[in-house]
Amino acid sequence: MTKDSCDTVPLAEQLRPTCLSDVVGQPQLTGLPYSELQASSFIFWGPPGSGKTTLARILGAQTEQEFICLSAVFDGIAEIRKIFERAKLSIKNDKPILVFIDEIHRFNKAQQDALLPAIESGFIRLIGATTENPSFSLNSALLSRTQVIVLTALDDASLRIIYQRALDFLENPIELDEDSQCLLIELSDGDARYLLNLVQLLCSHNKERTWTREKVSAFLSKRSLNYDRNGEQHFNLISALIKSLRASDCDASLYWLARMIIAGEDPYYLLRRLVRFAAEDIGSADPQLLPIAISVWQSYERLGKPEAELHIAELVILLATSPKSNSVYTAWNKAMRAAKSTGSLPPPKSILNAPTSLMKELGYSKNYVYDHDAENAFSGQNCFPDEMKRRKLYHPKELGFEREISKRINYWDNLRDKIQKEKKKPLGRI
Repeated sequence: MTKDSCDTVPLAEQLRPTCLSDVVGQPQLTGLPYSELQASSFIFWGPPGSGKTTLARILGAQTEQEFICLSAVFDGIAEIRKIFERAKLSIKNDKPILVFIDEIHRFNKAQQDALLPAIESGFIRLIGATTENPSFSLNSALLSRTQVIVLTALDDASLRIIYQRALDFLENPIELDEDSQCLLIELSDGDARYLLNLVQLLCSHNKERTWTREKVSAFLSKRSLNYDRNGEQHFNLISALIKSLRASDCDASLYWLARMIIAGEDPYYLLRRLVRFAAEDIGSADPQLLPIAISVWQSYERLGKPEAELHIAELVILLATSPKSNSVYTAWNKAMRAAKSTGSLPPPKSILNAPTSLMKELGYSKNYVYDHDAENAFSGQNCFPDEMKRRKLYHPKELGFEREISKRINYWDNLRDKIQKEKKKPLGRI
């Protein structure tokens, strides 16, 4: 294979490692005992460019097994069955087949189930590659028959090793200063394949051999960070943002917000989650935060990006630094459970309207006390169903504005108890 930077073969393919000792950044696999590597079926779970296909090929070569590569995008059950029939013959000749299935998460349940008999009988050894969380994308039966290996995005040190290998391999390598190298590592975002594609792209530009950060930035279109709005990375980053807000970590919250904005996250999705956070995690501890969150949403609709991104950042700062309380959220869940368990109980007749004479005869509105006419504008009358014992649903915390709400609730509770005790006192003699 020629060492020509303009070769039609991608540089990433030319530099693909052929033995485990050349693999960098994945010690969780390369450190496994050889006997385990030789016998086990694996699911490689990791981001693009982390080495899933390379590792599968190396394992096939080192164990001298026939290596067959399938793609869950293009191949189906018919192709799987053909391989199984072929594998039966190979087993008789003591030549097991290693089947590698790329993007295995794209197989549906029936296709995944079709793999099980061949794995159990030992006809094939399976290695599947996926960028999606196997817990959600693969059947439990398939997971129980394989070993999941988590491959991580390559760190800067590993990417620098790969970058140096590329320069050593090329006959006419490019020259990049330290700043330019840092930019390539940053743009690669843990993806070795992308790094090598960038190097090959720069090498193909014959008019420039010596690069600076400014020249590289001008030449390369900016790459979005590794992100899929519908994939696991999307859910990981929004989880990191929400939990940073809940932990009152303002700086981390801003960081995760910036990560999502740069990656192209839908700002309306972010705003919906932030409005929800204002109600669920702050609630009455700072009741002004919910209308502020709504106003930021409205400002984004009027200004758009990038100007209104600053408003979202301001909202994140307010949410992160606000007192936290899930009392409203907890009270609502309790109320829903209570309503579901006692949903057939009618309201007490005393607090029902009686617009007709029949309803009055049935006792509707009887003994109702108009609270504004009562002492302290508080009647203390029962508003729960008569057959239901009074329940305490809302427990405000001693945080933020809820401290004031707690005082008010305690005031009404004490006054209600006093009124109830007065009603229970026996009447004196005349």
